[in-house]
Amino acid sequence: MTPKVAMIGGGSWATAIIKMLSDNFTEKEIFWWMRNAEAITHVQQYKHNPSYLSSVEIRVPEKNISNDIKSIIAAADYIILNVPAAFLKDTLASVTPEQLKGKKIISAIKGIVPDENLIIGEFLNQKYHIPFEDIVVISGPCHAEEVALEKLSYLTIASTDLKLAEHFANLLNTRYIKTNISDDIFGTEYAAVLKNIYAVASGICHGVGYGDNFQAVLISNAIREINRFVEAVHPISRDIKESAYLGDLLVTAYSQFSRNRTFGNMIGKGYTVKSAQLEMNMIAEGYYAVNCMHYINKKYKVDMPISRAVYAILYEKHSPQIEMRLLTEQLN
Repeated sequence: MTPKVAMIGGGSWATAIIKMLSDNFTEKEIFWWMRNAEAITHVQQYKHNPSYLSSVEIRVPEKNISNDIKSIIAAADYIILNVPAAFLKDTLASVTPEQLKGKKIISAIKGIVPDENLIIGEFLNQKYHIPFEDIVVISGPCHAEEVALEKLSYLTIASTDLKLAEHFANLLNTRYIKTNISDDIFGTEYAAVLKNIYAVASGICHGVGYGDNFQAVLISNAIREINRFVEAVHPISRDIKESAYLGDLLVTAYSQFSRNRTFGNMIGKGYTVKSAQLEMNMIAEGYYAVNCMHYINKKYKVDMPISRAVYAILYEKHSPQIEMRLLTEQLN
């Protein structure tokens, strides 16, 4: 039976995964939901996304691209959610739990649903009654821009059902994409959320003038914060040095393509949150994530000085220079 895979989202990461699915040799039918009708028309006519990764050739049948989310979901067995976490509730507002029943739901979202303060898997389970064994998480150090250039990249595909993880991984493997599988859906999701916060911290430090030496200290402390938190939330045997955890943190904290690092750098240089968001015209998930994590950690009470400092800067409007100087006394 030919797998039918639907992409929900029209951004750079969605476009990159569409490319992976198209370049993979396993027979499949691809569907694509995009919100913007003009973008859909452009993709159908010119085979390129006009707003993101415009160099990527889109090989999805015209009839399979639509802004009717219900029809796209109905047509597919695998639903890839790939919109910013802050917009997920709005995107799925017209979709009922019954319409998702029996489908495999893949989260390519590295964020937390605001207001709910839930990672994507928990949100799907609680609000749409999706069993955890039908949920897959895509994680790992993989920037969309490098996928477009076909630079070698690695993904971790996580599910409590390892056979499902392996099956979906086999739909993404290409000569430039390697995959491995994991059963740690909670740890990989939370690590993906947290690394965005630490990438914002990395950008702030750069913006206020700290150099590479301090950045190394910051990130070595950040991976320990991640480890402490995921151990508190979901204590299983995991190696925090694997690419889904440490690797994703490193690339997001250091890469020129990291929108979270770029956002943090602008904040460190004196931009307001609003002005930085307007100038970037892209979503930095770390901005929303640090607020959600502030409230989630009230339950777990994990020591997270870097996350606290970013929260103080972004939401309590503390001086980046002062908060970073105070943070330097708490790291080792």
